[in-house]
Amino acid sequence: MANKTETAIFAGGCFWCTEAALDSIDGVIETLSGYTGGQVENPTYNQVSTGKTGHYEGLKVTYDPSKVTYHKVLNAFWLSIDPLDGDGQFADRGSQYKTAIFYANDEQKKIAEASKANIEKMIGEKIVTEILPAEKFWPAEEYHQDYYKNNSLRYNAYKLGSGREKKLHKFWEVVAKELFKEQ
Repeated sequence: MANKTETAIFAGGCFWCTEAALDSIDGVIETLSGYTGGQVENPTYNQVSTGKTGHYEGLKVTYDPSKVTYHKVLNAFWLSIDPLDGDGQFADRGSQYKTAIFYANDEQKKIAEASKANIEKMIGEKIVTEILPAEKFWPAEEYHQDYYKNNSLRYNAYKLGSGREKKLHKFWEVVAKELFKEQ
């Protein structure tokens, strides 16, 4: 009998960075970069990057719930974004780079809303990351999949140049310990 899997969909700015952050979690089986939340069927990167399709750059995470909980995957997502930036993430600006959690069912919605409220309480600020119902997820072009592995020099230069890692470390250094205590 095959193991049961579950999926989670997140938008965390550049999908390369979100994929790199979530791909290494024990129990995550697969990550898929793509597009969600927009009006265009089967969108391309060139279309989405204009910011006119309504899509987010997203990541679909398939995981084994016997090895990792949705809550743990969600916490790893939080630690990979700046939840206070409503105009994109780091060097990437525009609606296609905004952050969001796309829930697949009522349980994911409940967990995401409670997690968001808890983090707001911890940091004393309003989080702009939206919690939305999951919509059709369109896989991105093949060259975007596993970009951080397949193009590591370019990816690392992009990540360093964006200031992402430094800002995330400073923002989350205290909160991270509390988030992972909850599990």
